[in-house]
Amino acid sequence: MIRIENLRKHFSDESDIIYRDLSFEDGKSYVLLGASGCGKSTLLHMISGVLSPTGGRILINNKDMAAASQREKDAFRIAKIGCVFQDFKLIDEMTVQDNIEVLKLEKVDVSRMDALLLQLGILKLKKRQASRLSGGEKQRVAIARALVKQPEIILADEPTGNLNYAIGRKITEALLNAGKGKTLICVTHDDRLCELFDEVIDMNEVTASAVKGGEQHA
Repeated sequence: MIRIENLRKHFSDESDIIYRDLSFEDGKSYVLLGASGCGKSTLLHMISGVLSPTGGRILINNKDMAAASQREKDAFRIAKIGCVFQDFKLIDEMTVQDNIEVLKLEKVDVSRMDALLLQLGILKLKKRQASRLSGGEKQRVAIARALVKQPEIILADEPTGNLNYAIGRKITEALLNAGKGKTLICVTHDDRLCELFDEVIDMNEVTASAVKGGEQHA
């Protein structure tokens, strides 16, 4: 269970994002919708421990991760959270296999790699350089990398933002299928994908204040 309480983030441009309390249940999939600047990505970054809130609590399994040290946050993210990014975060010069096996540096067990690549339909691309992959193929590699450590929580920030709708829907379906039984929180601007998720959260109704700065706080 993830619960946010009295959560607030203050930025250097003097803008603030204030969230109403929210809960995310274990094993369910959630999609966050909302205009740029309403705090969708900021929320994911705070849950993952990459950003620290200015105030409030982020309770994960009853532990307040907002109050944890950065070392504790990083260790928790490595062990328990899989992150899927819009821009993939792959190293172009490395193969698909190497882009996943780099997690060994963080002592992550990658023994499920082949099974995940097969499930995502890209096992045949295992030895191909990332620079030679299509956008959809790169996103599937990013999903495999996020899920290989069997995380309890999956955070996906606009995972289909660079893809057309048809490919984006297939990627979303692959992410939901591969992450079945996990807590999945996904940010998207495409409301056509909402029907695939257990719950839809309109972030325009969740954040209590207007945010300056547009995209930087999306």
